Amino acid sequence: MTASTAPLSAAGRELPKRWLAIIATIWGGQAVSMITSYAAGYAVVWYITETTGSALMLAAAAICAYLPQGLLSPFGGVIADKYNRKTVMIVADLSVGIVSLGLGIVILFGQVSFPLLMVLVIVRSIGQAFHGPAMMAAMPLLVPEKHLLRINTLDQLLMSVASIGAPAFGIFLYTTIGFHSVMFLDFAGALVAVAGLALAKIPTVTDETTENQHVLANLRDGWKALSASRGLVILIVGITIGMMAFAPLGAIFPLMTYDHFGGDGYMASIVEAAFGVGMIAGSIVLMAWGGGKRLAGLIAVAALIVGVTTTACGFLAPTMFWTFVVLCAVMALACAWFNGPLITLIQRNVPEEKTGRALGLAMAAMGLASPIGIAIGGVAAETMGVAAFFVVDGFVCIVLGLTVYLFKSVRALDHDDPRAVVGSAPEADSDPR
Repeated sequence: MTASTAPLSAAGRELPKRWLAIIATIWGGQAVSMITSYAAGYAVVWYITETTGSALMLAAAAICAYLPQGLLSPFGGVIADKYNRKTVMIVADLSVGIVSLGLGIVILFGQVSFPLLMVLVIVRSIGQAFHGPAMMAAMPLLVPEKHLLRINTLDQLLMSVASIGAPAFGIFLYTTIGFHSVMFLDFAGALVAVAGLALAKIPTVTDETTENQHVLANLRDGWKALSASRGLVILIVGITIGMMAFAPLGAIFPLMTYDHFGGDGYMASIVEAAFGVGMIAGSIVLMAWGGGKRLAGLIAVAALIVGVTTTACGFLAPTMFWTFVVLCAVMALACAWFNGPLITLIQRNVPEEKTGRALGLAMAAMGLASPIGIAIGGVAAETMGVAAFFVVDGFVCIVLGLTVYLFKSVRALDHDDPRAVVGSAPEADSDPR
């Protein structure tokens, strides 16, 4: 194939003929690692539940899982732009795997403790803070523009599948082969992910203008690149507020089932399953469709759907449980249309040598939104009642969906030429591996 007819990546670089095989190699390893990591995570949760029975301990574990990633993602973005992105991902995966291996050995000798488990949870969160920006920043270098959204949505699809199957898988492994074996399996999954990355050829992109800059100066450059598109900033702020509003619902779903519909644990599990299936269906629809050209508009529509369905849930009579299940599934389907389109818009509108920092900043904002939202939303739901909270929460999402797309700069994201915004790509060296 000649250079003139060779496929181009979303970043405008010539792709190898086997680009799809490279993507399959990377994501195949990531899928295995994701499943084993989720299983190990739920095994940790089950161990804490079984040995302590403490809601406070479980809350502490949740904070350790969210907070480091939210705080460190901007610095992960700096590292992703400063060093070889493949190396960053390998080191992150391997670090988590080694900690799992060490913890498995400790458990085998009967020395496990709550602080040691928190070390694993914190290291896993830190690893994701560095792995996430590097992974997302690498994708525009590896796939054609028309498939970029599909690949960005693949991560969400895998997480949705893992979140449904991993709890049962993790507890099954925990009760059959033992806690230590689950940790060893997590280490094996990390090795598979590392192997997939090691076998893939990922171009190296460097930003020479920041080579000798302090980390804070690097972050400022990332913010300048992101804020150069006012529409992106408005969209990220809107989604962050929406996540703060929506995050408490995950904890309140069971209360809605118990208190409003008079249900039991079985009915609560049906709601959770419906939400998971909706997320998977939404991801599959987005991957098959490709999202179209108006991704900012798609995000606004998704916010409206989430808002309308959430508000409707709050108005349901206590006898309408199955309507609640259907609404939750539709709500989840629309929830799958936020992350992939936003990541794609950032990748399109930020220079590739600054993409890691821009994505890291966005990840930090959204990562911190969930724990803050859960804390505020929990108090609000306790004060006004669960059903009323659904109504108010849905109204917030509707307002966000309507107002965000009123901004001309947000609508411009659906019409501007991304290559004109990004500009010409800097020189990149091809990774020999």
